[in-house]
Amino acid sequence: MHPCRRLLPAVAAAAVGLFATAASAHHGRLDPLPGQHGFVGTQHAPYTAPRGSISGTWTPLTNAFPGTNFPDTALLMTDGTVMMHDGCSTDWYRLSPDKTGSYVNGKWTKTGSMPVGYTPLYFASQVLPDGRVMVNGGEYLDCNEAWTNLGALYDPASDTWTAVLPPVGWANIGDAQSVVRSDGSYMLADCCTSAEAIASISGTTVTWTATGSGKGDRNDEEGWTQLPDQTIVTVDASRGLNFPTNITERYSEAAGTWTQGKNTANRVVDPGSSEVGPALLLPNGLVFQIGATGHNDVFIPSKGKWVAAPDMPNIDGQGVTDAADGPAAVLPDGNVLAQVSPGVFNAPSHFVEVNVKNAKTVTITQVSEPASAPEQSSYEGRLLVLPTGEVLWSSDVGDVEIYTPQGSAKKGWLPVITNVAASLSVGSTNNALAGTNLNGLSYGGYYGDDAQMSTNFPVVRITNKATKHVCYAKTHDHTAMGISTGEVTQTQFDIPASCESGKSTLQVVASGLASRGTPVTLN
Repeated sequence: MHPCRRLLPAVAAAAVGLFATAASAHHGRLDPLPGQHGFVGTQHAPYTAPRGSISGTWTPLTNAFPGTNFPDTALLMTDGTVMMHDGCSTDWYRLSPDKTGSYVNGKWTKTGSMPVGYTPLYFASQVLPDGRVMVNGGEYLDCNEAWTNLGALYDPASDTWTAVLPPVGWANIGDAQSVVRSDGSYMLADCCTSAEAIASISGTTVTWTATGSGKGDRNDEEGWTQLPDQTIVTVDASRGLNFPTNITERYSEAAGTWTQGKNTANRVVDPGSSEVGPALLLPNGLVFQIGATGHNDVFIPSKGKWVAAPDMPNIDGQGVTDAADGPAAVLPDGNVLAQVSPGVFNAPSHFVEVNVKNAKTVTITQVSEPASAPEQSSYEGRLLVLPTGEVLWSSDVGDVEIYTPQGSAKKGWLPVITNVAASLSVGSTNNALAGTNLNGLSYGGYYGDDAQMSTNFPVVRITNKATKHVCYAKTHDHTAMGISTGEVTQTQFDIPASCESGKSTLQVVASGLASRGTPVTLN
C-alpha cells in the first residue's frame, strides 16, 4: 500500500483541516490525497437496487489493475484500448479488451513511463485528434503538494513520452481544466490564475498562444463544459464569499474571450472549499450541473438560463449527498450516472442515476454500488465511458469495476456512417470514413478540474461475422472535434494486422453510442 493512501479517520479529519489552512495561504486550494476523508454516520453494506429498478450492474475486472500505487485517471485511446494512470507515479497501464470485445475480461500491459520526476495526481489530460495523449500539471507530485507546471506528450506508436514545457510565464498548472476545442486544438488552464492557452503541436514540439481574455476570476476548482455552438460554459468557483449566487461565464472559441452569463438558480459551489461538481452536456441539449452543496441545476444553453433541479438525496440518514469533486458519466439512454457522498470530502459514497427529461422534470434514483463504495468519498472515483456503452470506474481505494446500464440510446443520437469502403485490407492504414455524430453529443465522462476523461471522438469497431470476434481499428486525424452538430465529418482509421479477414460488420462509436453496422469485407 502506498504511504499516501490511507489515514485513520481521526488523523484524516485533522489532515483535511490542515490542508484547508495551507491552501488558504497558497495560490491554489488543496484537494485531499486519497483516503484523507472523514467518515459520516454508520457505515452500511453496499446498496443493491431492488429488482425492477433502473439500476445497472457492477462487475469487477477479471484481472486486477497491476499498478503499485492506486488506480487513477483512465483514458480511452482511439484504438479502443484504455490507458490508466498509476497514481503519484510515472507509470501507465493499458487495458485491452479480449477477442469478444469484453473489457471485464481484458488484459493489462505496461506502457512507457512518463519523464523521470513527473509523478502527478489530479492533472489535465486529453486524447488528441492524432491519437496521442497530452498530460499537464498535477496538484501533487509523488503525493507531495506541488501545483506543478510539468507536462508530457505520449505517442502510442512509439510508446514514449516527451516532456512538454508550460506556457511562458506559467509557474503553475496544477489540477487544471483542459479541452480539445472544436477546431482540434488543445486548450489548457492555469489552475491558480485566470490564464488559458492553446497548444500548437509540431512533432514533439509544443508552443502556446494565450487565449481567454475577460475571465472574471481564477480557474481554480472550476470545470469546463463544451457546447455544440463552440462555446464553453463554467461556474465560477473563486469569486469569494460575498457573492450570494453563483456567477457563470461562457468562452467563445471564435473570439477567444469570456463573457459573464446568468447566475445559477441554486448555489452549487461550496463556499468553504470552493468545490463544485461536474456539469454534463446531455444528448437532449441540456446541461446537468451537480453541486458540491447537495443542490443541483439545469442549464438551457439556447436560452442561457439556469433552472433549479432537485437536491441529491439524503441516503440512510448520512446527510444530503453531493459531488464536491466527483465523477459522473452520460449513459447511452441519456441518464447521468454519478458518484456522490455526504459533505465535502466525506465518506461513504453512493451512486445515483439522474434522468433529465426536460429542465423542469428531473428524477434522481439511487442505484446499486460497488462493494468498496462505503470506504471512500466521491472525489476518489473516475468514470470512463467505454465503446460498449458500459462505464469503467476506477477508484483511488484500489477498485476497478464496470457498470452495465439498462437503457439504450434514441436512434437520432447515434453516429451514422455515410461513406466507408466495402472492401478493406488487414494491416492497411489511412482508410477513410465519413458520417454524422462522429464526435457524439457529450464528453461521456465528466469530473471538472482534477481529471478529464473525454471520449467525444470516433472509434471504429469491426466484428467478424463468422467468429463474432471483435477488432478495433485506430482512428486519427478527425476533421472536427468538440460536440457533434449533425454535419458530416471525416476520420481515418488503421486496421491492425491482428484483425481477422472475412465478411464483417463495421461500426463507429462515440462516447458509448454505436452506429448501425455497415457490411465490409476484410482481405
